Amino acid sequence: MEKIFNNTQVAFSLKTDTELDRAYFLFKMIDNEPLVRIGTAVTNFAIKAHLPVEGLIRATVFDHFCGGVNENDCLTVVDKMYTKGVSSVLDYSVEGKEEEAQFDAALEMTLKTIEFAKEREAIPFAVFKPTGFGRFELYEKLGENQKLNADEQAEWNRVIERFDTVCKAAHQKNVALLIDGEESWMQDAADDLVTDMMRKYNKEKAIVFNTLQMYRWDRLDYLSKLHDLAKTEGFYIGMKLVRGAYMEKEMKRAEEKGYPSPICVSKEATDINYDAAVHYMIEHLETMAIFAGTHNEESSYKLMELMQQKNISKNDDRIWFGQLYGMSDNISYNLAAHGYNVAKYLPFGPVRDVMPYLIRRAEENTSVAGQTSRELTLIKTERDRRKGK
Repeated sequence: MEKIFNNTQVAFSLKTDTELDRAYFLFKMIDNEPLVRIGTAVTNFAIKAHLPVEGLIRATVFDHFCGGVNENDCLTVVDKMYTKGVSSVLDYSVEGKEEEAQFDAALEMTLKTIEFAKEREAIPFAVFKPTGFGRFELYEKLGENQKLNADEQAEWNRVIERFDTVCKAAHQKNVALLIDGEESWMQDAADDLVTDMMRKYNKEKAIVFNTLQMYRWDRLDYLSKLHDLAKTEGFYIGMKLVRGAYMEKEMKRAEEKGYPSPICVSKEATDINYDAAVHYMIEHLETMAIFAGTHNEESSYKLMELMQQKNISKNDDRIWFGQLYGMSDNISYNLAAHGYNVAKYLPFGPVRDVMPYLIRRAEENTSVAGQTSRELTLIKTERDRRKGK
């Protein structure tokens, strides 16, 4: 397999020299773990104290990792990326809400992004988080098989209704819908709900996609059982495969509560698990569609090789590669340049409301070995290339 991810000219073709300098500065800061901790604390304090820091945040970290403050604001970025064949997934990244009015607002925003996707070839997917539509504690209680009281049951019925409303809209408008994964102790309830939506709306093809976080050692077994169910009941499986985003939180909770950690024993075991899930889905592509969300070059090459071995077209609409906006441009843009289906997650929302997402991004980058240093090396290579060195 030809190695394509080191072509920095293609990777950063949309970035001006100034944007490249900003990216280098940001990843240099993120590479310093104590600095990330201090920066996070200061930013949280500034926002809670209503200090006028939004302009600074917007001009630096926000504009690098986010598409804009609202969906229309994102269109400039969407159109620009699509000139290079990279699609967008508009991700309303407002996290940690707890009230019914906020859940209804998230529902309306998701419906709006489905409408956006229907009208624009550059936006092939819509997306939402389960906890965008209902309280975390409610999912958790159901996942632990606790009985809901009457008020909670009414609340859960509203969550089901929100899920059904967006999945129905996605089905009617023929827009694929990604549903993000979250913490393991609430995920069972979300999984059951998403499976119900697949039963209902994935009769002809995969419209509704769940997410498997492959740093969990039980997810391949879950996929296999879901496949058996899908064969029996006659529906297609849509699945976004990622490594996972809550590792430290997962291990800490398992230790505190004294249960076996749901996380694979090592990074290597996670990589093996991820690639095995990709392989399984490609083997059963006639009834599945895969969104391979990965910043890992080796996993990307392995999927490309599998496609080649099985004579699957590079632009087969059942296979998508996905990365986050502001990261791994070397993977996204080089894949697109070679004709593969690629989509960037493009977060958006009011600056203050998106800060929890941005802080999580910074913390993840410091905890994933090699991620930040790889970004820095690629940016430095491109800066040197442009200077003629």
